[in-house]
Amino acid sequence: MGVKLPLALIAAALALALAVAAGVWILGDDESDRASDRAAPRLSGLPLREEPDPRELIVRVAPGGRLALRDGPNGRILSRIGDRTEFGSPQVLSPVELYRGWIAVRHTSLGNDGVAWIEARRAPLVYAGRLVRLEVDLSHRELRVFSNDHLRRRMSVAIGAADTPTPPGEYYVTDKLPGARFGSYYGCCILALSGHQPNLPQGWSGGDRLAIHGSPTATWGKAVSNGCFHASRRNLRYLMKTVPLGTEVVVHA
Repeated sequence: MGVKLPLALIAAALALALAVAAGVWILGDDESDRASDRAAPRLSGLPLREEPDPRELIVRVAPGGRLALRDGPNGRILSRIGDRTEFGSPQVLSPVELYRGWIAVRHTSLGNDGVAWIEARRAPLVYAGRLVRLEVDLSHRELRVFSNDHLRRRMSVAIGAADTPTPPGEYYVTDKLPGARFGSYYGCCILALSGHQPNLPQGWSGGDRLAIHGSPTATWGKAVSNGCFHASRRNLRYLMKTVPLGTEVVVHA
């Protein structure tokens, strides 16, 4: 579909968002959450400078807001979501397409490949620029951090074992959580992703969400997980500090 939008508001928000450092607006802890509420520009009728690339945006449900996810512009409502995830983080979405005042977004409730549509002009949304991107190369078992399209860091990660392979795809970071809240196996930190693991082992009861987290032993660089990525404590601390919620995560063979 072509992009013919009355989205001057989004373009202006994007221009403002790109002027600030990544990781300041949408991080997920209480302090940065409050800073996000103060700093992130809302739709405000500013003049259109250029049509925004939706993949350069992070979209957050404004505090107190509720959002209808539809199967198309003016389509059937698939579900409704609030301003917090199931883990209590700010609710962020990953835009993939703009069309006549509507935004197609990814959300964890839609599966690995699904998208839903939201009406930009009426939805309670906050916008920020997406300046950080993660890429996972499964063949090299390596995670790469890009900022402003410059490679900033490489790190070795564990990937899914042969019988529980990590599914390639395009995901985003939905939550940043302390590992201790869920068990010592997860190490210091968890970056939950929007993706789901369709190749779970028989009898597994730990859920199907993909994530980047720690491990009790040094598994990074090996194909041993149930689909998640294991990283060292040092690298996880780096990711928790520098990767905002909503960051794109591209996983490829």
